[in-house]
Amino acid sequence: MSNVEDNVSRDPTPDPAEDNAFFPSPYSLTKYVSAKTNFDGVKHKGAYTGGRWKVLMIAAGERYVLLENGRMFSTGNHPVEMLLPIHHLMEAGFGVDVATLEGYPAKLELWAMPHEDEAVMGAYEALKPKLKEPLRLSDVVAGELGDDSDYIAVFIPGGHGAVVGLPTSVSVGRTLDWALANGKFVITLCHGPAALLAATLGKDESPFKGYSVCVFPDALDEGPNLEIGYLPGRLPWLVADLLGKQGLNVVNDDMTGRTIRDRQLLTGDSPLASHSLGLLAADTLLEAVPA
Repeated sequence: MSNVEDNVSRDPTPDPAEDNAFFPSPYSLTKYVSAKTNFDGVKHKGAYTGGRWKVLMIAAGERYVLLENGRMFSTGNHPVEMLLPIHHLMEAGFGVDVATLEGYPAKLELWAMPHEDEAVMGAYEALKPKLKEPLRLSDVVAGELGDDSDYIAVFIPGGHGAVVGLPTSVSVGRTLDWALANGKFVITLCHGPAALLAATLGKDESPFKGYSVCVFPDALDEGPNLEIGYLPGRLPWLVADLLGKQGLNVVNDDMTGRTIRDRQLLTGDSPLASHSLGLLAADTLLEAVPA
């Protein structure tokens, strides 16, 4: 007796907006996309009432990842990885600013949107104006990252779109330098830690050398994600591999929803970690708010 899934295509779906570009296959979406997340409530609703402290979210401003075979993956930020962690922080009382490298609208993988999840959808509606008209990151670096900055943390959501531009951006590197120098927090998950590579620009070694991190497993991008048609080709480089070569300690080799905090760096392994990372981030930021 055949399984219904056997009749669902594993061929990546063509993106009609761009030549030789593809969305994930219908089959892969049955494996990776759910109508709801594991969100079961926030812990600190309205806990911060000071009105000053904000989170700077660096979103993906580019949709297409060029792969080894010449195809392009039509991606962006994963909506759960972006919106669920930030939901916890907004509900706790922190403000949010959105920036992209060039100030172009943030790109999301809307095919992964859990439309029946009230927390995710509520955060999306609340942030949509800022996602459509984000700040230019270089302007934020020039004008908002001094010693008296109102940002308490930098949040870099995942999704394969995070591997485009962010790892080689001088502005991302300067933002991370500022965070480390001023005791601010860096929060990221899945493919978002690719942005940590920018911290090495102009340096002999990464300031995150020796830090423990959770990252999306390279083995999935090299194997199952190709086999089920989630990716239309191999990535030109792998996030965990490059972070490891820069001296970071990747603590996971699978996708279980694991999170970890090492000093001021908070990371999670995948969309499965979005809720837990949001809880961890809210706990951490509230502990750090000056009395």
